[in-house]
Amino acid sequence: MAEIQQFSKARLLDAALKVVRSKGYTAARIEDICAEAGVTKGSFFHHFKSKDDLALAAVAHWDATTGGVFAQAPYHALPDPLDRLLAYLDLRKELLAGELPDFTCFAGMIVQEAYETHPELAAACAASISRHASTLQADIETAIETCGIAEAWSAESLALHMQAVLQGAFVLAKAQGGAAVAADSIDHLRRYLTLLFRPGGSKPRTKTKGK
Repeated sequence: MAEIQQFSKARLLDAALKVVRSKGYTAARIEDICAEAGVTKGSFFHHFKSKDDLALAAVAHWDATTGGVFAQAPYHALPDPLDRLLAYLDLRKELLAGELPDFTCFAGMIVQEAYETHPELAAACAASISRHASTLQADIETAIETCGIAEAWSAESLALHMQAVLQGAFVLAKAQGGAAVAADSIDHLRRYLTLLFRPGGSKPRTKTKGK
């Protein structure tokens, strides 16, 4: 019985990701999510008190699902920090596959709608985006040190800027009805990072101890 209940809960969480990314948070009804999950409303209320309660759990589910994809990505093995950042963007571009709801950001979509009306949910989504941005900070910091950059901006601010571009790219994709404009935005961001860290077009020499 416990396994069946966990299965139905997992189906509800997956369904929430799909329905909300398809319809938006406000328009997504509990009935829609139950229909997508193939469970009854009774099963829904066995696991969650409300749509907001489900959404909070779905944000954590989104973090775990997407976090695993990026944590296991092969770009982490590249020796150069900028190459890792560029390969991260290449992966983001590769993920622009399928229909719009298949690649747009669950957390970003909710926070656009709920930043005033559902503050707890909006805060959870904002934290999700910030946590993902933080996974890029170490590579940015290493790139700053390697390239000898001394500017009045931080690795954290650049990591958040990268997420701002990606979130904006998703909005443009929705506005134009396709992924092409989002891919272009990622390409521009890739060029920006290259110009920022490799203005001369070549890799800096790696510093060695005592030199």
